Amino acid sequence: MTFNLRNISMFAIMAVMFILVGVFNSWSTSLFILNFCLISAVMSLGVNIQWGYAGLLNVGIMGFVALGGVAATLVSIPPVQGAIAAGGSGILFSAFLTAIAIAAIYFAYKKLSGGTRKLTITAISIVSFFVIRYYFDPAVDAIESFDSAGTGNLGGLNMPILFGWLLGGLLAAGAAWLVGKISLGLRSDYLAIATLGISEIIIAVLKNEDWLTRGVKNVNGLPRPFSVPYEVDIQQSAYWIDMAERWGVSVVELSSLVVKFSYAALFAIVLLIILYLSEKALASPWGRMMRAIRDNETAAEAMGKNVTGRHLQVFILGSAVVGIAGAMLTTLDGLFTPTAYQPLRYTFLIWVMVIVGGSGNNWGAVLGGFVVGFFWIQAEPIGLWAMDVITSGMAEDSDLRSHLLKSAAHMRLMMMGVILLLVLRFTPKGLIPEK
Repeated sequence: MTFNLRNISMFAIMAVMFILVGVFNSWSTSLFILNFCLISAVMSLGVNIQWGYAGLLNVGIMGFVALGGVAATLVSIPPVQGAIAAGGSGILFSAFLTAIAIAAIYFAYKKLSGGTRKLTITAISIVSFFVIRYYFDPAVDAIESFDSAGTGNLGGLNMPILFGWLLGGLLAAGAAWLVGKISLGLRSDYLAIATLGISEIIIAVLKNEDWLTRGVKNVNGLPRPFSVPYEVDIQQSAYWIDMAERWGVSVVELSSLVVKFSYAALFAIVLLIILYLSEKALASPWGRMMRAIRDNETAAEAMGKNVTGRHLQVFILGSAVVGIAGAMLTTLDGLFTPTAYQPLRYTFLIWVMVIVGGSGNNWGAVLGGFVVGFFWIQAEPIGLWAMDVITSGMAEDSDLRSHLLKSAAHMRLMMMGVILLLVLRFTPKGLIPEK
């Protein structure tokens, strides 16, 4: 990043906007938006690694975010012993049979050829499907029948949720490897189709496999990282009670501020680490090679560069960062809700962040995450204020005034479009363009 006055002033303006929200609304709201923006900036960095570095079009960001969320959930929640006793052995045996089937298919693919290979692989797939389902289905029914209102799933590993952040990155990287091995090296639109398809498959699995994620019943009460206290502990602490009296605020309000600030500090550390590593990578010979491949694949391949291999590498790295951000978001929410993963929020919005900030520039991606994330949260109150001003001269019982005020919530999508159009018109390469 070039630390000129223009770039510094844009980050300073964002800081002022957070302060204004704290002064005129509440500091709790300001910190909530800050946490959302920090996570959005991490997601934007992940997509920037794929698109800004290598020109890879990933329109399935939602699926990789969801994998991070499910990883944080399965790592942190305690196991359900009754469900494990009811069907855990059946699930494990089904997984064992699945591994054997995959190994047999791989062996047949390597050792056989022609029509014999196709026939053998088809036969193995069909037979293994029915054998696995024979053990898998009864186990699933037993698990989902155990205390279905309260649990109905196997639970997790009961480990610190920060391990889930690492696992979220690994799961997303694994899915990226699978998609990349299939579609990278072909036309770029095939990658877009593949990522879109795999993200929808992931969401469909999370919604319907109740034995694993409780499906649409959601998983509540996820534990917090060790560095983030609980409000009830703060409210019962003599130290914080005395501090609240000194500052002239209620201990309830203070506890909310402390918790949100603790999350913000943790998220900021993760963002800074990823930003530092991204900047070092971009400035390295590897980063220059990736940009050369992005700008002219044919010339780079003529110079002996493995274009497909490098594309796969950067696609995995970017997806891993997105998976970590997905785990962070689930941790902040404290619950896992598969139905909340929508393409508009977890694909389109992240792309807007990268475009607005400046693709190919890590600092621009971070700024885009803050700008778009801020206005995504504040669009509704801003829209309500704007409609209130516009309709101030109308009668209180006016149907038009009532309609406009009720429609203020829909200002969010229009505001995102206006921001995107203004940036593309006046700074086509983003607020902080690639140098």
